[in-house]
Amino acid sequence: MHFINPEETFDLVVHRVGNRALEEDIHLSKTLSFYPPELSDTLYNFFTKPFKTDEYFQFHTEENPVFGSVKQIFEDPTQLLTQSVQIAEQLFKTTSHPKGKGGNLFVVFFPDALVDGENARAIGIYKSESKERILKVQPNENAYEIWTEEGIALSKIDKACLVFNRCEDDGYMVASIDNGKGEEFGLWNDEFLKVSQIKNEYFDTENTLNLCKSYVMDKLPEEFEVSKVDQVDLLNNTMKFFKESEVFELNDFADQVLAQEELKQSFDDYKKRYEEVYEVDVNDHFEISKNAVKKQARFFKSIIKLDKNFHIYVHGNRQMIEQGTDEEGKKFYKLYYNTEN
Repeated sequence: MHFINPEETFDLVVHRVGNRALEEDIHLSKTLSFYPPELSDTLYNFFTKPFKTDEYFQFHTEENPVFGSVKQIFEDPTQLLTQSVQIAEQLFKTTSHPKGKGGNLFVVFFPDALVDGENARAIGIYKSESKERILKVQPNENAYEIWTEEGIALSKIDKACLVFNRCEDDGYMVASIDNGKGEEFGLWNDEFLKVSQIKNEYFDTENTLNLCKSYVMDKLPEEFEVSKVDQVDLLNNTMKFFKESEVFELNDFADQVLAQEELKQSFDDYKKRYEEVYEVDVNDHFEISKNAVKKQARFFKSIIKLDKNFHIYVHGNRQMIEQGTDEEGKKFYKLYYNTEN
């Protein structure tokens, strides 16, 4: 877990970086950016609130301009302006996707932070692309004047990273956010920052949950006659196992969730294939990250969609729902319950 002291002042620089593919320009500041003291709390929340995860990355250290600039700032904070220009120019080089957006680039130096209970410093790099219009109302002598202004949405950051001066030889500890969509998603981490996820308990938990979901939704129907209810039930049991267990043991998971020998063998075969295709090792034993479970739970959908008429949300006992076909060939679900809310 990380923490940045909200009472400590911080230095920042703002640049404007356009999209080269759209023939937009880059506009660089020549000095540090001034902000009045009354905006300190607002800016602090804007820069720190988006980071609510234990998912960490690390820079690739070879031929990585952003890593080099970050290292220079940590070694000499007076280099913030100079190195922020280098960072902005690197972002401009990599912002060339036709659907990419230009935006304001903030580079911030935080002198006082904590990571896992140890003192640290941090550097934040933020790209704000979203604009929102606000209505301004100003009184004059006889009435109120009304007009609109466009500005940065304080409730959302589009792309960001927070770098802590820990584990320098391995590429520092980096928290990263990328709210890009479609083909543009991933360019922030892969092309600009050049980071890869640190293989820790968060990585293991997220990776294994992705494997389980892929197996249940994609592979299981190919090998067995399985209903949507059975798929949802297996997803629910998988998530229940991860929520209730402190440690993941593959054998325990297989016994408690998969249960049947043919499912265990099928899952084991799929796991090997999954590791080959995605070039990743899925560990058989690791401590479960509850934050990773919480994040992944949003993608484990316990929903059965029936045409455009009904959605059935299945949260518990598989025995309380039945599926069948009547004499006229119409499909139906039968639901049992004790109380109605």
